[in-house]
Amino acid sequence: MRAAAIEYLKESRKRICLYLGFSGTFFVVFELYGVPKAAICYAFLLAGFWLLMYGLTGFFRYVRHHGELLEAESRMESGLDFLPVPIGIIEEDYQRILRELYDRSVELESESRIARREMTDYYGMWVHQVKTPIAALRVLIQAYESAEDENVRRFVRDMKLELFKIEQYVEMVLTYLRMESMSSDLTFEVCSLDDLICQAVRKYSQMFILQKIKLKYEPVNQKVLTDGKWLVFVLEQLLSNALKYTAVNERQSGGEEACISIYAQKECLVIEDNGIGIYPEDLPRVFEKGFTGYNGRSDKKSTGIGLYLCRSVMDKLKHGIRMESRPGEGTKVLLGLSRDSLRVE
Repeated sequence: MRAAAIEYLKESRKRICLYLGFSGTFFVVFELYGVPKAAICYAFLLAGFWLLMYGLTGFFRYVRHHGELLEAESRMESGLDFLPVPIGIIEEDYQRILRELYDRSVELESESRIARREMTDYYGMWVHQVKTPIAALRVLIQAYESAEDENVRRFVRDMKLELFKIEQYVEMVLTYLRMESMSSDLTFEVCSLDDLICQAVRKYSQMFILQKIKLKYEPVNQKVLTDGKWLVFVLEQLLSNALKYTAVNERQSGGEEACISIYAQKECLVIEDNGIGIYPEDLPRVFEKGFTGYNGRSDKKSTGIGLYLCRSVMDKLKHGIRMESRPGEGTKVLLGLSRDSLRVE
């Protein structure tokens, strides 16, 4: 109420100044013509009383109208039918412009929703169609796995690696499309963190073997309240990045043992590799959408989407994620999975 009174006085200062100006003019004129001061004071007293009544009436009308506008703002999602009756032609003009803008925004939102739905349907159909040639390629690769020729076996191994990457990119497309409706898909439950880690590692076990990368895994023996499906996606994406850049570093360093470690550090789950690392100037931006950094541009294999999806998923799960890295020494990703205890009041 006090804030409303201050604002009302600010908006009424011109009328107050006008009243004081007229009062001063009449006082000077009456004084010059010798009008008794008692009559002058009585006249100004009556005028001041009516001014006070007018101001109080206007103030209460002002507060009521302000409350109606705040209520209309709280119901804005339901439309503009709750707008109060306009006071004056200027406010009527503002409401007309506001309604036109609102109708236009609703129309644009509808068009955008239809376009997104069509895009989602198209890419969903594309993903399911591309799985057919992927399955066919896997069958062809299995037919040559037992070949005696070393060159053929090496070729088959390279083909399996590339085919696995294609499958990962296809899954990334599906995840990206599901991100918009992720909130309605979340199911929180208490999960064994070791079970979730094993799911992710099991999926990439063949990649570890083919790329001859060592895995050091220390069971964390921890329960976490989360959505297991989405947290496994984050773990898989982080393992995919670690495998990709650890293998690159092994080729560049000329024989250093490539290794990925998974362990608990205080209240965080850590996924650490001894890959090529990240430059300090790139580290603050690694979770930005489309950002690839120096290593991603030089290796030409980074899409700039994987870590962005990880951050988006972790934000929705109310978990934390951060990264520590040094060029040539590897990268450490820390997942904060703890939650504050609920207190019954």
